[in-house]
Amino acid sequence: MTGDMQGALQSFRLNGSVLKRAVLQHVRVMPAMLPTVFSRSESVSSARLEEHGFESTTIIDILKDKGKSADGSWLWCTTDDTVYDAVKSMTQHNVGALVVVKPGEEKAIAGIVTERDYLRKIIVQGRSSKSTKVGDIMTEENKLITVTPETKVLRAMQLMTDNRIRHIPVVNEKGMIGMVSIGDVVRAVVREHREELNRLNAFIQGGY
Repeated sequence: MTGDMQGALQSFRLNGSVLKRAVLQHVRVMPAMLPTVFSRSESVSSARLEEHGFESTTIIDILKDKGKSADGSWLWCTTDDTVYDAVKSMTQHNVGALVVVKPGEEKAIAGIVTERDYLRKIIVQGRSSKSTKVGDIMTEENKLITVTPETKVLRAMQLMTDNRIRHIPVVNEKGMIGMVSIGDVVRAVVREHREELNRLNAFIQGGY
């Protein structure tokens, strides 16, 4: 994600939070000048606004939107596959990373391989993609940054930007259940901010 995109998202998040605080503060000082019945109504409206919740989207929401389920329906390759075949699969399916498993052990994640691995460890180093195994260039499982289905989307974005990664595996107590990209996360954050602004607008206009 570019610096401009990160800056825009941070500004969007800050402005949304400031706007929300300003609205709630404005509404909460009004009951002192209005009848008790309005104060009671305002309290209920504020509770509803908080209940809908800003920054409430989780990783499982993204997986559901993508049609991923807990049966492990994501793209993968094995440690013994050639890098050439892995990159070919990425191209055919228009993805930037593949889950890597050991041959015959599809439920146990060994790591992930990305387009960046290909560029840095094959192209730049002048190695042959047809003779190099995926296991030689992948990011191993013990070095992976992961999230759980309950992880908030903004937390996932922070992990991805802090660690300069564009794909992050999703795991639960049974193992890996999917993977999300920085594009998935950005779309979810933008959608959440749009929905939050709509809720605030309805709140201001008495829509609650």
